[in-house]
Formats: sequence, structure tokens, C-alpha cells
Amino acid sequence: MLRALLLAGAASLALPGAGKASLITFDTRYSASGPLASAAAYRTLIDGLAAAPATAGYGSSTLNSFSATSNQSVFRGSNSNIAYRYTLDFTVDPAKAGTWSFRFGVDFGRGGALFLDGQAVAFRNTDLWWGGNWNATAQLLQVTRTLNAGHHRIVLYGLEGCCDGGFTGQFTAPGATAFTTFARTDGLPVPEPGTLAIFGAGLLGLCAMRRRAVTP
Repeated sequence: MLRALLLAGAASLALPGAGKASLITFDTRYSASGPLASAAAYRTLIDGLAAAPATAGYGSSTLNSFSATSNQSVFRGSNSNIAYRYTLDFTVDPAKAGTWSFRFGVDFGRGGALFLDGQAVAFRNTDLWWGGNWNATAQLLQVTRTLNAGHHRIVLYGLEGCCDGGFTGQFTAPGATAFTTFARTDGLPVPEPGTLAIFGAGLLGLCAMRRRAVTP
């Protein structure tokens, strides 16, 4: 019975209803902070700012595409003193486990950092502006890593004084010969809330059965 519950929960993550797109969440807040000393410092500062409601000129939203986005284009907001956080949630299918590459064209005048599954993988506290040029590698935040099957999260943090240029994020999966822009049409599966709820219910049932098993 316990095995059946586990299998049911795991199978729910692969139901046909699972979404075929990465989830892109975009947060901006006011910050006049200068360059920071570490990737962790960027995460701590910006996560703290994002935990509070946005003031006028900044905001929080999900994006259809991670292409040429900015605070101005998404929130019709400020073009200066901006703290950015892009969060990307996606799932790697078992057939796609292997080497993945990620690159982000940014406008972080006060530097930024890139985290993959909670670990800092790229950090620069210099003036970063890619200007739409993927060959300007010194101006990008990028990483190549081996990813196992399952859910993964990338978080991009950064600070800008002026002038809120367009940001773009892309990936290559194993076997791909070109980069793909993160978007609702990128084909990366993310379980829908309903499938996650089924999985959660299976785990709760398992915990309940284990408690009964140890009750005198």
C-alpha cells in the first residue's frame, strides 16, 4: 500500500495535463544600493526587498517570454534604482538529463548573481550591459551544468542605477544545437498546481499510514 501511494504521487507529476512551459516570475523593487561583495549578498538583499509589497514604479508578475524584458516594459515603471529578481521554474524530463547551458543578457549597472537550485553559479559586481550582443561574454551571467531529471530553479538577481535595458534568458538542452529563449512556448515541462496537489496528497497519506503503524 505504501508503495502504491508513492507511485501514484510520482506518476501525477507526469500526467498528460502537466504544462509544457517554464514558469517565469519577475520581481522588481526600489533599491539605491551599490555593488555588493558576494552572490549571497545580492540574494539576501533582493529577496528581502521582494518580500515586501512593491511601491509605485515597480512590481511582480509572471512573464510569457524572457525576451527584452525590463521594469519599464513590464510595469511601465521606473528606469533607475532597480533591484531585479527573475525566477525560472522548469522540469527536466528523464530523456533530457545531461548537460544544460544557460545564458542571461542583463543590464546590471551595479552587478548581479545567478543561482541554480540554490547554489551560486555566476557572480559579477561590475557594470554589466550586454547590449543585445551574445558575443559580449564578459557582460553576461552564464553557466553550464549537468542536470538530473526533475524540477529545477534558476534565480537571477541584480541591481541597476540607470537605465533599465532589456533582459533576455536562454538555454540549451542535451542534443540541442542552438539556444532557446525561456517562454511559455519553450517546451520545458512544469507540473500544474493540480498535479502537485495530487503528489502532496499522496505524501500526506503516506505520513498518516506511517503514524498509524507506530501507534501502540
